[in-house]
Amino acid sequence: MKQNTNENAANRTSYVGHVYTVGERAYKQEILNSLPAEWKDLHIKGYIHIHDLDAYGLTYNCLTFNLVPNFPYERFKDFSEQRKIVRLFDFLKELFTKMGNEQSGGMAFANFDNEMAEVITKLGITINDVNLSLIKDAIGELILWCNDNHTRMGQTSYYVTFNIGLADSDLARSIASFLLDEFYTAGDLIYKPNIVFKVHAGHNRFADDPNHYLLKKALLCTAKKMIPTYLLCDSAPDKNYDPYRLAVMGCRTRVVTDVYGCEGSIGRGNIDNISINLPRLALEIVEKWPNIDVDERIRKFKKRWNEVATVTKDILLDRYYKTCKRQADDFPTNSEYKLWCKDFTTVDSLEGVFKHGTLSLGFIGLSEAVEVLTGAKYYSSADNYVVALGIVKHMRDFCDFLRYDYNLNFSLLATSGELISGRFIDIDKEIFKPDADIFAKGYYTNSFHIDVDSGLPAYKKIQMEGLFHELCNGGCITYVELGEAPLGNYEGLLEYVEVAIKAGTHYLGFNFPKDICDECGTSGVFDECPVCHSKHITRIRRVSGYLEILDGFTKGKKAEEKNRRKNG
Repeated sequence: MKQNTNENAANRTSYVGHVYTVGERAYKQEILNSLPAEWKDLHIKGYIHIHDLDAYGLTYNCLTFNLVPNFPYERFKDFSEQRKIVRLFDFLKELFTKMGNEQSGGMAFANFDNEMAEVITKLGITINDVNLSLIKDAIGELILWCNDNHTRMGQTSYYVTFNIGLADSDLARSIASFLLDEFYTAGDLIYKPNIVFKVHAGHNRFADDPNHYLLKKALLCTAKKMIPTYLLCDSAPDKNYDPYRLAVMGCRTRVVTDVYGCEGSIGRGNIDNISINLPRLALEIVEKWPNIDVDERIRKFKKRWNEVATVTKDILLDRYYKTCKRQADDFPTNSEYKLWCKDFTTVDSLEGVFKHGTLSLGFIGLSEAVEVLTGAKYYSSADNYVVALGIVKHMRDFCDFLRYDYNLNFSLLATSGELISGRFIDIDKEIFKPDADIFAKGYYTNSFHIDVDSGLPAYKKIQMEGLFHELCNGGCITYVELGEAPLGNYEGLLEYVEVAIKAGTHYLGFNFPKDICDECGTSGVFDECPVCHSKHITRIRRVSGYLEILDGFTKGKKAEEKNRRKNG
């Protein structure tokens, strides 16, 4: 199906999708018009971006399933063992489809290997060569379904993440191995679902750990296909938490601490998130006070951020409380399988469920904001680096204050900027003429990331971004940009994993360009196929966490991809 260039790289053209998009845009405008004028203006004028406006007050964002305790085992009791296996993985597809209609964002399993092993064992399936082969095939079909199915809203794939790596039984290790093997061999145009490998000492990090061979297998898969990415359970932000309860949802969402006691990701998710345009605030400060010194600029910038963040908090709370007024009947799949940490059908109101979720203040363009305020990149000097850390620490302190003031799980999100990397800059360049030319490249840099064309060595980029991970408790990621697929070089990637753990990196990914010839399937980096000389090329790139086809990227993300340079 043809790639559709629009606001979401995961979309494909279809009649139903077209009709949905028309209605979605009209409904988003209706929602905006219903909000107080100050809130609406902040969004329209590009100070903030209210994500998933169409879901405002109707549903939450994302969830890590708590499936095993309430899996419908009784439905399977009269099936043959082979049918149980087939039906189990069909059930997962149905679950993703149904949940895609109940929430706006990603779906995850925190321990797909262990959870599926437990379900299979409870179903009484004998572990023999025949059944293992069928499980392997079923996992392969699930991968193809996640990659190829674009039926959500008639156009979009399902945002599914499988966290693996802590397998603690032979069956669980087989399931993790099957997932990696099937993804590795599925073909270069198979780039979903998102697979996250959890790295943890005692499980897989070191050569004498029982699952170290799985880490090696994962790294070899990454070296070919950019997936898995790596959740580093021994890093500073994560080492004090139960690794089994850690998970990544969607492209980066992190849910761990809970003021109501349900620690970890399982059965919890993000309720809503709003991103603040940091370069806009910096541009305003410099335009209004062009002659003040840098320290005063930064002080005024933080004060202005507080003003915008205070209103942003009000919008998050309004959306949260409206969502809490929904009924359990509005979430039939959640209610049936009790996928949250609390049962929808037994609470007095859904606030009893959603209070366990997070409310996230996000941000984009730290690099450009610091450049406007100081005249130089934040990674250009120790002084500017301290400025950048200070800004993010200020934002995190504000979120922590909200957490205690409202007794809700406010968090700071290092936003992935698929749409807003271009949307914000398009608005700002019509208003401002800054000394530092932050507009020429056509996009704002994601979250706290170092510029994609910095050329910094990979280890240096990891180290400099690492300190931001502990501050961004709502989710973040660091990417290393490689010039080409490091085929077979798992040792090199493992070295970066170790550097990242020591640097305090919570979540790590590896990027490299991947081009596939439409005619003969050759992969590499080229404009003309070196084998058949076709110029019909499909280009796979990481857009904002997920891999997608480059043709469907937003304008800002296309500009960013064009500007990416390898970390030397």
